[in-house]
Amino acid sequence: MKIAVVTDSTSYIPQEVIDKLNIHVIPLSVNFGEETYAENIEISTDKFYEKLQEEKALPTTSQPAIGAFIELYEKLEQSYDAVISIHISKKLSGTFETAKSAGNMMEKLQVHAYDTEYSAMPQGFYVIRAAELANEGQDIASIIQALNELRKNIRAYFMVDDLSHLQRGGRLSGAQALLGSLLNIKPILHIVEGSIVPYEKVRTKKRALRRIVKMLEDDVQTKRVQRVVFIHGNNEKEALKLRDDFQAKYPNIETMISYFGPVVGTHLGEGSLGITWYKQ
Repeated sequence: MKIAVVTDSTSYIPQEVIDKLNIHVIPLSVNFGEETYAENIEISTDKFYEKLQEEKALPTTSQPAIGAFIELYEKLEQSYDAVISIHISKKLSGTFETAKSAGNMMEKLQVHAYDTEYSAMPQGFYVIRAAELANEGQDIASIIQALNELRKNIRAYFMVDDLSHLQRGGRLSGAQALLGSLLNIKPILHIVEGSIVPYEKVRTKKRALRRIVKMLEDDVQTKRVQRVVFIHGNNEKEALKLRDDFQAKYPNIETMISYFGPVVGTHLGEGSLGITWYKQ
């Protein structure tokens, strides 16, 4: 059985990895007023953050139309027997449900939609693993089982500079956001069962980052950490410093730099930082 792997653009996997593993990507879009841009196709991440600084009205986001999934699945149907379609948490976007609905319309192609319960590079971990196994010739059941095992071992924590973006997206109440801003509280956030929730409230950004790094290093000491990704929202300099400091202490662990692109960046805001890793 020949299996294709599909994901959406919020996984923010490096393009060279997408090309190497033959991953198929459906874009979500970001909207500035009446203008809609498919992320990483019609607007780059750098251009998005430029517009975010220039525009008075904050952008919104939109999921792919069902027709985009149908078009891609019909194209894949010519060369593949099945698709694993791996997506952003259904509690953060309707993309997963749209992929599932489109898959149900296929006559020959088996489409297995998978909710990662994450976005950004934690979502990317699932996609990369599925593509590696598909390229090795593994069957659907084996790949799904591997993804379910991976779910138990992913860790991801992040923080934002401006709480108002999360408030506007319904992730924090107005009172929480106002109080956090007044007290300079930088909540460490994580995702639980697909939803963004506070993990710990920390005073100052420096302490929040130190706490996340401490959790990573605790796992390095007690578990086999395979890959660590440092993620930023137009804040590459700080992400590189975190990466370099970690590499100096743990040179044998693979590291990557990733980013919060336009869609996720709309909800987290500029200056956000995160660290994600998985254990074996």
